Amino acid sequence: MRSSESNCCGTSRRLVRNTATCVLASLLAIAASGCRIPQLCCPKPGPVMPDEFVGTAGGSVPPGADRPEPGTPANAAYLGIEEFFGDPELFALIVDGLDNNQELRIRNQEIRIAANEIMARRSVLFPIVGVGLLSGFDKSSRYTPLGAAEEQLPYPGGGAFPDPLTNTRMTADLTWHIDVWREFRNARDAARQRYVEAIESRNYLITQIVAETAENYFRLPALDRRLELLDQTIAIQQRSLEAAIALRDAGQGTELPVQRFLAEVRKNESERAIVAQQIVEVENRVNFLVGRYPQRVARTSWESIEVDARMFGAGFPADLLLQRRDIRAAERELAAAGLDVSVARAHFYPRVDLTAGIGYEAFDSRFLFDPGSFIAGAAGQLVAPLINRKAIEAEYLNANARQLQAVYEYQRTILQAYTEVVNSLRQVENYRTSLAIKQEQVRALESSVEVATNLFQNVEGEYLDVLFSQRDLLEARIVQLETRQELISAVVQTYRALGGGLLLNESGMQLPELFRSDVLIRTREETVLPAPVAPPVEALPAEEPDPTEIEIGFAPDASSRRGQTSAVR
Repeated sequence: MRSSESNCCGTSRRLVRNTATCVLASLLAIAASGCRIPQLCCPKPGPVMPDEFVGTAGGSVPPGADRPEPGTPANAAYLGIEEFFGDPELFALIVDGLDNNQELRIRNQEIRIAANEIMARRSVLFPIVGVGLLSGFDKSSRYTPLGAAEEQLPYPGGGAFPDPLTNTRMTADLTWHIDVWREFRNARDAARQRYVEAIESRNYLITQIVAETAENYFRLPALDRRLELLDQTIAIQQRSLEAAIALRDAGQGTELPVQRFLAEVRKNESERAIVAQQIVEVENRVNFLVGRYPQRVARTSWESIEVDARMFGAGFPADLLLQRRDIRAAERELAAAGLDVSVARAHFYPRVDLTAGIGYEAFDSRFLFDPGSFIAGAAGQLVAPLINRKAIEAEYLNANARQLQAVYEYQRTILQAYTEVVNSLRQVENYRTSLAIKQEQVRALESSVEVATNLFQNVEGEYLDVLFSQRDLLEARIVQLETRQELISAVVQTYRALGGGLLLNESGMQLPELFRSDVLIRTREETVLPAPVAPPVEALPAEEPDPTEIEIGFAPDASSRRGQTSAVR
C-alpha cells in the first residue's frame, strides 16, 4: 500500500516538474524569438490641407461658414445626377450605362473575390475537423521480432493471428492553429478593409463613367451646332458666289472673286464632312460607355443645355475625404497595409498547434466497434523560430515598405484630388469670362458681315472685305462654340472632382440591381482603423437574399475627422 502511494506521489511530482520545464522553455522561446524584431522606419508627413480651395474666385464656401447640408446646391457633390445635369436624355443614358457597362461588371466581380477572401481568412480561425477511414493488411516475417511475437500471442477469437494481418481504422481528427498573436484575425480584418476598398474603387469608377458619359454626350449637341454654323456659312458664301458670278457676267467684276468664293465654299463643305465623322465617333464612344452597339444617340438641342450656367459651390476641402471614392479606397488600403504589418510581425513569435483524434481501430472488422477498439489521443506543439530568420525578417520589412507606399499613395491621392478641384474651378471661372468676351466679338463680326455684304452687292465694296469678314465670323462662332463646350466639360469635371456622380437624385435614390453587392453586409461594433463612412448602398434587395453574410466593422462617422489631411503625422 505504501509502495503504491509513493509511486503515485512520484508520478505527480514528475508531472509537475515536466510541466514547469515546458512552461519555462516556452517563455524562453518567446523571449528569444521576440527580442530581435527589426526596427521599422516612419513615413514622412504629407502637406497640410488648406481650409479652403485657394486660387478660386468663389468656388469654395467662405471660411467659417457652416458645412452645407446634403441636398443643397452649396456643395455640388451632394446633388444627384438628375438635378445637376437636368437632362432627361442624359439621365436615361447614364442609368442604362451603369447597368450595362462591362468594366463596371468586372469591378463587381472584384468585390465578389474580395468577399470570398474574407471567408477564406475567417475560416482559418476555427479548428479543422476531418473524418478518415483506413483499411489495409500487413504481412510480417516470422524471423523478425514483430512476427515472432505475433506467433506467441493468443488471438481474441481463438487460434493464431491470421497471416497476412488486416487492420481497419476509423477516426475523427482535429487540427487547430490557435491564434495567440492575432495573426489570423488581423489577416481577416485586412481582407475586410480590402473588401470595402473594392467597393469604393467600384464607386469611383461609377463617378468616372458618369463624367465621361456626360462629357461626350454634351459634345454631340456642340457638333450638331457646328454643322448648323457651317451650313449657314456655306449658304451665305453661296449667295456671295452667285453675286460674284452675276457681277462677272455683267462685266462689273473679274473671275478672281468667283474662284475665291468657290474655294471658300468647298473648304467649308470639306470641314462639314469631317464634323459629321466626329459626330459618328462621339456617338459610338457614348454607345460603348453605355454597353451597346453603335446607334444614334438621342440628345437635346444646343440651346437647351443649361448646365454651364449652373452656379454651385465646392464646400470645404475636408469634404473630399468623404466624397471622393478614390480617397476612401486609398484610406482602406492604408488600413489593410497596417494590418499586414501586424500579420508579418506575428511570425516572429511561437506557434501553438493542437491536434487530437478519436476513433476505432481493429485488426478484424468484427471487433471495429467493440469498446476495446476505442482509441484517442491529443497533443500540443509549440514552435518558435530561432535560427535563420532572414525570410521572416524580409517579409516583415516588405510589409512595412508596402505600408509606407500606402501612406504616400494616400497623401498623393488627397493632393491630386485637391488639385483637380482647384483646376476645375479656375477653368470654369476663366471659360465663363472668355465666353462672355467671345459673345461680344461674334456680335461685332455679324454686323461687319452684314455691312460688307451690302457694300459688295451694291458694287461699293471689295470682295475681300466680304470674304474675310465671313471667314472671321465663322471662326469666331466656332471658337465661341468650342469655348462653351470646354466650359461645359469643366463643369462636368468639377462635379466629378468634388466626388459627385454617385447619387441618382437628391433623395439618394439608387439602382438596387446596380449598386448591390454580391454579399450581405451586417455592420457591428468593431474597431477597424481608419474607418470612412460605411457605404450606404451595399445591401441586397429583400426579395433576393444571399445566404452568404460578411461582417464589416466600421468606426464612428468619418465626418468627425473633418480637416484630416493625412493618415500619418
